[in-house]
Amino acid sequence: MNKNKVALVTGSGAGIGRAIALRLASDGFDVIVNDISEASIKNVSNEIEQLGQRSLAIVADVSNRGQVFSMVDQTVDYFGRLDVMVANAGIVQVKPLMEITEEDMERIFRINVFGVLNCTQAAAKQMIKQKNGKIINASSTSGKRGVELLAHYCATKFSVIGLTQASAKELAPHGITVNAYCPGIVGTGMWEEIDRQMSEYHNVPLGESLNNRIKGIPLGRIEEPIDVANYVSFLASNDSNYMTGQAVVIDGGMVFS
Repeated sequence: MNKNKVALVTGSGAGIGRAIALRLASDGFDVIVNDISEASIKNVSNEIEQLGQRSLAIVADVSNRGQVFSMVDQTVDYFGRLDVMVANAGIVQVKPLMEITEEDMERIFRINVFGVLNCTQAAAKQMIKQKNGKIINASSTSGKRGVELLAHYCATKFSVIGLTQASAKELAPHGITVNAYCPGIVGTGMWEEIDRQMSEYHNVPLGESLNNRIKGIPLGRIEEPIDVANYVSFLASNDSNYMTGQAVVIDGGMVFS
């Protein structure tokens, strides 16, 4: 069994997930990189190995329960354990409330909520055997307050917080903590897509919707993926051992919660 702790980060082929995977590798974790794109996760996995840590790149869809459980099984077969599960994978869609369809709602819940449940259950199955572990879920400032044109996305992120709190209570007797992180406006491809879609609905130039929101950040700049990764690093460390059931906002001061 490898002496290093082992972390699995879903949706880590790019953006926030990639930053989390690399930060945990810098902290001394061996890291399983997961996404639905094989090319992207191989690149990140190579970066982790260049940092001196072991890594696996596993293609899996978090909305598929069987694939998630198989991914955890592969992790344990290779590394012997799983210490940290970061359920980071997620999607977003910009759409007016009255235009949201059942198909839209089902798709976003399948990934953003069912995906977190699948990761929680698969990780907890192994962590209960170990009698310890940390599960870390991706919520959002949109899980703390509703945002126009993002009603169904907000619904998923509010759901993640409820799932996090309930899971924390049930898994605490097994030595497992469950917490969530709530980013704000992060400079990633996801926010570029949000800006593009909002620009269409508001009939404004590309970049204007995003820039207007950045102006409302008290710390005066857009959030970087590393800002989120630094907090996840704390949640994955022993320094957070007495913390569970929390969903903390890291957004430069936009939402106080």
